[in-house]
Amino acid sequence: MKGVAALKDLKTWLARKAAAPRHSHDDVPTEPTGYQQTASRLHSFNRYEIKYLLDEFRVAELRSELEARMGSDPFSPRGGYPVTSLYYDTADLRFYWEKIEGLRFRRKLRMRLYGQPADCTDQTPVQVEIKQRVNRVTQKRRIELPYGDALQWLDAREALECHRSQKGFVDEVTTLVGNLDLRPIVTTGYLREAFVGRDADLGLRVTIDHQVHGRDRDFHFASGATNRFIIPPKLAVVEIKANERVPYWVTDLAALIDMSVVRVSKYCQSVQAFGMAPRSRDGAPELVTAPAGNSMTAT
Repeated sequence: MKGVAALKDLKTWLARKAAAPRHSHDDVPTEPTGYQQTASRLHSFNRYEIKYLLDEFRVAELRSELEARMGSDPFSPRGGYPVTSLYYDTADLRFYWEKIEGLRFRRKLRMRLYGQPADCTDQTPVQVEIKQRVNRVTQKRRIELPYGDALQWLDAREALECHRSQKGFVDEVTTLVGNLDLRPIVTTGYLREAFVGRDADLGLRVTIDHQVHGRDRDFHFASGATNRFIIPPKLAVVEIKANERVPYWVTDLAALIDMSVVRVSKYCQSVQAFGMAPRSRDGAPELVTAPAGNSMTAT
């Protein structure tokens, strides 16, 4: 009798599975192109992140090892694609200080552009994202929308029309912006190379960020304003991101080519670079920011 019951249960389970809706990347309502495809499909996820600093002279060695073991993001050209982020915070930098003080739960709000800032128009797709930390886990939630709509929502405080599946996130952002009176604080930008895990390393992602820079004014992405390096350009920021655990070969590789683990936040580096807050005692000594004269044109 037990065998008959088990068979009946199995048939019921198979029937339910066959009738259940199938989820795939095609369920994402937006259709970005190029390297935006990879970014926009990561709508909501949890992961562990480890950051390293690496001398640019050794990037080629790291890249060669990663290419041998990982897949290259098909939309990530050699040398990287541009990423620009605009960070929102309170007048007294609440999100900044939450990071500096190492709160177990903290979050920040940003608008992110994938692509050349100079080409950004009101119709260009951008990501509005909440990035939060819960103990050691990084969580991200985001939606994609036209740049002009994002500005009207976050800066002009106009209501954003959205699909019902996005309403919870949109309401959360609207409440954060209104209750905390969030405003643009700084930008960060860099060129990013991305590698993705394959086979046993699915869920692994490694990024290499070059020429990390930012500014504290003229926040329109296409303003053409001058940026300042917020991390010395001789250093690349390497981020290892994994859903569950970082493979041993990755940490062994990091040790082999002398990558230094660092607690660095690009947002905090930008805030500190422009004198909005004193430098953190936890900051790496090698991250002394460039003097005011060491600047670069927006890229």
